[in-house]
Amino acid sequence: MNYQTVGPERKHEHTEHHKSHSEVLRDAIIGFADGLTVPFALTAGLSAAGSSHIVIIGGTAELFAGAISMGLGAWLAAKTEAKHYHVEEERERREVREMPEAEEEEIYAIFDKYGVSRGSVVSVVEALKKDEDMWVQFMMDFELQLAKPAVSRAWISALVMGLTYLLGGLIPMIPYFAFQDVNHALFTSIGITFVLLVVFGYIKALLTGSKLKDIAGSIVQTVAVGAIAAGTSYGIVRGITRALDM
Repeated sequence: MNYQTVGPERKHEHTEHHKSHSEVLRDAIIGFADGLTVPFALTAGLSAAGSSHIVIIGGTAELFAGAISMGLGAWLAAKTEAKHYHVEEERERREVREMPEAEEEEIYAIFDKYGVSRGSVVSVVEALKKDEDMWVQFMMDFELQLAKPAVSRAWISALVMGLTYLLGGLIPMIPYFAFQDVNHALFTSIGITFVLLVVFGYIKALLTGSKLKDIAGSIVQTVAVGAIAAGTSYGIVRGITRALDM
């Protein structure tokens, strides 16, 4: 809170600090996190087969298939969210028109949860009754607590999530293009991915408003997820390869 004195009176300037996270940022975090762990785990597992060509072919196929899948999934989720909002909005509009008394009581119930007396809410109810659109919007905001999705939400979400998945998955694959020896490529990929997971965990903690003491936990969590996924994939492929050679 900032204070500023003007003449004999003190003027209070109140500034609130809240973390603002757009849906685009959320999609980018999800896409990059999945892209950084899933293709890395797959390529680490395929490296147990002992061939860089197998890793490159399998990893590239998964990378593009995963990016398309993530993008389409995000698009469908956004479309479903928009459809759900539209259905609920139409239902709320019918209730306002056909059951206005019941809807009025719901407004009183909403304010009652905050300890606001019925008498204090009468003027609000009367004002909302004069404007159907505002009445419906009030019910959407406070009764159903649904935010109206942006028109461009679906394709933006699909594009952001697909591209960030592609970027996150491509970086750990670069060593397999640069080295002939699959083991050199694997350990280089592990080193690069470890650094990226640490940096990503740190940035994610900052963007989500975590305190400094929580950042270390976010980094450990992010690295652990990548390590478990890669180790599991490597062990499975290694076991299958040995079983087939027997």
